Amino acid sequence: MAQRKTWQRERVREALSDASGFVSAQTLHATLRDEETGIGLATVYRALAGLAAEGAADSLQSPDGEALYRACVSEGHHHHLICRSCGLTVEIEAHDVEQWARATAERHGFTRAEHIVDIFGLCETCARETERDAG
Repeated sequence: MAQRKTWQRERVREALSDASGFVSAQTLHATLRDEETGIGLATVYRALAGLAAEGAADSLQSPDGEALYRACVSEGHHHHLICRSCGLTVEIEAHDVEQWARATAERHGFTRAEHIVDIFGLCETCARETERDAG
């Protein structure tokens, strides 16, 4: 079911577009609260869930299990490489993953299977800094 187009939802969309990288609903809500918009946390959660469902936002779970969102920059199904240190995110296509997911689902009798694959690690810059700090 499509969400209604309200000024609150559009303001959440704008705030998400203005954010750099992935952000939590709480972080986005704090930004909106600081701007004295009067938009509640529950509204932010609903708006983000709707944006993700319609493909206007990417959603992923952080390694801690927290839901994070960002304005979607790619159309269609894709995956992410995400730096655990700085949050740098690279959108990737993963044809091997797509084939594996389809074959695994079929092998177990599943149809219309969906999947989410996000890879967390350290980007090249953060890895170099970590090595420098350790050495």
